[in-house]
Amino acid sequence: MRAVPDRITERLSDLGNVPVALPVLLLAAAYAARRGNRRGALAAAVAMALVPALVVPLKEWTARPGPLEPWAAGYYPSGHTATAFVAYTGAALLLRPYTGGAEWGWWPVAVALVLTGATATGLVLRGYHWPLDVLASLLMCTPLLLAVGRSCRRTRRSPG
Repeated sequence: MRAVPDRITERLSDLGNVPVALPVLLLAAAYAARRGNRRGALAAAVAMALVPALVVPLKEWTARPGPLEPWAAGYYPSGHTATAFVAYTGAALLLRPYTGGAEWGWWPVAVALVLTGATATGLVLRGYHWPLDVLASLLMCTPLLLAVGRSCRRTRRSPG
């Protein structure tokens, strides 16, 4: 018997599904673009589009087996973790300028990291991924999110 019930870990891992995470990013990008942050919205959309372009070839190249399915391959890196990280953190970076200034601007990023951490935890506890699969996705997607953050900062500093 597992310490955390399967129904909970399954729901947590589902946070990294494209139909769950992508709409969050698209809504945030639409809101930011409407508020004038088109550069940041475009950067977030490009970052999300790059996730499968980075993850799929690496999965095929490594052909790593999963923890519970050693006969199956393609578990490294975790696509669900990459999707969750880019979608939720990208949305947070886009929404951060509109959340009430410096003293409250941290909460969207904190929520995004909690959602990403919940996804990663669910994937590992459910047995879908090894912890290294999750870590690789986080490290691989960090430069994408740094670019999104830079795009959002440039937009905020511009006049008008």
